[in-house]
Amino acid sequence: MLDDLADDEALSLRAVAREVSIAATSVYLHFPDRDALVLAAMQRCHEELVGSGDQAEAAASDPAAGLRARIVAQCAWAESHPGLYKVLHESKVNRALGMPFKAVLVERTVAGVQRCMDAGLAPAGDAGTVAIDLRTAVNGMLSQRINEPDLPWPPVTEQLDRFLAKLVGLTKW
Repeated sequence: MLDDLADDEALSLRAVAREVSIAATSVYLHFPDRDALVLAAMQRCHEELVGSGDQAEAAASDPAAGLRARIVAQCAWAESHPGLYKVLHESKVNRALGMPFKAVLVERTVAGVQRCMDAGLAPAGDAGTVAIDLRTAVNGMLSQRINEPDLPWPPVTEQLDRFLAKLVGLTKW
């Protein structure tokens, strides 16, 4: 439902109850309020997003290919679930409660950048700063593509490859 709505504020517990054919009050047996339900759904979606990147990176031949594969997988997940991606990054629940589970994705990106640096595939530097710059660029790109789909976007991988070259310093993957 969140993927279809693309807005956490548009979700109601009554609508969720109708969707799963239970009484509205039954939802409260599992979640104290709507925000808790949204947060739980977002955590599950974020775990899927991270898992898709983990699988892609594990199949790669070297750290640079692994970092690229991780981000390409995350972009594919966002393209398949644009409403959920918006909720994960633009939701009222995110602004109000934060989502500490999102730190996992940042940690994985930092580790991927550090592996590239350690292997001599990227210039040495502060992997944390580089990873945050990369995540900012990728999140901005995905958000813009979702919110402004009519713009003449280049292929995702072309744009991502420019980010990897300019922000991480990778020359091959």
